[in-house]
Amino acid sequence: MHARLYQRPKHAMQSGRARTGEWLLEFERDDRMRADPLTGWTGSGFTAGQIQLHFPTEAAALAYAQANGLIVEVVPLGPKTLKIQAYSDNFR
Repeated sequence: MHARLYQRPKHAMQSGRARTGEWLLEFERDDRMRADPLTGWTGSGFTAGQIQLHFPTEAAALAYAQANGLIVEVVPLGPKTLKIQAYSDNFR
């Protein structure tokens, strides 16, 4: 089974950094989503796609994946860019 491992980014709408250091492990979908003929809603029988596992470190997540025979793709966190701006720049 394939999984994706990534670090939680900082939420754009808040200035705090709570829970940004933890790592998330999500399972990749094995089958396609299909429409239910009666209701028209889309779904699949793959229930592991609804699970997110939280780990304090990348090493702990990789150890869990290796112990359970998962093929893991580690997605790196994008670079952090700061826009340095003075208050007076708002009035130019």
